[in-house]
Amino acid sequence: MKEFPRSRFWAGLALVMAVPLVCLAAKQFSMPKTQPAFSYPAHDHHAKENVTVGLDPYDDSEKTKIFTINYRDHDLLPIMLVITNDSDQPIELSGMNAELVTADRTKLSAAAEDDILRRISHTHASGARVPIPFPTKRVKGSVNSKELDEIQSAQFKAKAVEPRSSQAGFLFFDVSDLPNPLAGAHFYLTGVRDSSGHELMYFDVELGKPAGSGQ
Repeated sequence: MKEFPRSRFWAGLALVMAVPLVCLAAKQFSMPKTQPAFSYPAHDHHAKENVTVGLDPYDDSEKTKIFTINYRDHDLLPIMLVITNDSDQPIELSGMNAELVTADRTKLSAAAEDDILRRISHTHASGARVPIPFPTKRVKGSVNSKELDEIQSAQFKAKAVEPRSSQAGFLFFDVSDLPNPLAGAHFYLTGVRDSSGHELMYFDVELGKPAGSGQ
């Protein structure tokens, strides 16, 4: 009986083990396909200006598979923001402000890119988690290029929405010590302006029923 060469066996085993690693390394973030803002259950439509703000929280393991970073491990909650402008004039977003207010009135501002990078970079002063957005000491360490590309590609960065179109992207909120931040929460968006520079009425999107409401 012919003996199977040992070198060929180890080469085959190495190949089998390498396949999952190659697949993992090849995974890259890609923005999910979005719908008009009014298509999302959580939305607020302003009939006068014909502008709609829609939200899609990525708060479960199935939806977060689109990311290469496990934001939950870093106490960051990604929420997809979609703004649809069905009017005949552009709207300006450069001065917009997003705020998540929990059921107990805790106010959370969307994290800036530097805040997200500090949180993801892992290495914190004295081994303690660095609070967002006020680190007490200089944070060392860095994210890798794939993580940086994802963070920069995922964030909502639009400065305007042209007529009959939508803009979308993710906002990230620091939900440290908040076990159920969406229950009874409201999302407020201010600073959206029309083509004449007039600020639109604020948008108020309810994200979840309060815990124990039975609804």
